Amino acid sequence: MPQSEYTVPGMTDKDAATVAELLQKQLSRYNDLHLTLKHIHWNVVGPNFIGVHEMIDPQVELVRGYADEVAERIATLGFSPKGTPGAIISDRTWDDYSLDRDTVQAHLAALDLVYDGIIEDTRNNIEEAEDADPVTEDMLIGHSAELEKFQWFVRAHLENAGGQLANKGASTEKGAASQAKKKSSDK
Repeated sequence: MPQSEYTVPGMTDKDAATVAELLQKQLSRYNDLHLTLKHIHWNVVGPNFIGVHEMIDPQVELVRGYADEVAERIATLGFSPKGTPGAIISDRTWDDYSLDRDTVQAHLAALDLVYDGIIEDTRNNIEEAEDADPVTEDMLIGHSAELEKFQWFVRAHLENAGGQLANKGASTEKGAASQAKKKSSDK
């Protein structure tokens, strides 16, 4: 990642480069997530459609804001943020979202797994940024808190009265979707 002639005062060039690199991956995650959320918003059907359809848009807007905040932090550190589709693909360590038009339960079960990955990666980035840049660490902590709340909203739709998730134990989006649909049809 090419750097300009400066970084923030009191930060080494090495720390700035490390933080900018982890933020670039975070930027790609956020760009992918807000596109995935819009995809779900357009493709969710069935009972509770409108509630979920309307629940997704505020998540999209907040995640887009996170992408902007991360990109601006990269620029502040003296690097060039990359927000192109190619950057998302280049930074990807995950598969593309696997569902198209499907039920509320299916999409939310799959989205729960998406949030698992995003939150885990964000928490790892918080740990990496801890010593190098407390400003980035603080920013990511704030993001993580809201992402975890979003996941709680999603899980509230998947949880039964006993506290068990309809997608418990699923390791793929399609598996989570299938499992959740089966449990909702068993009712």
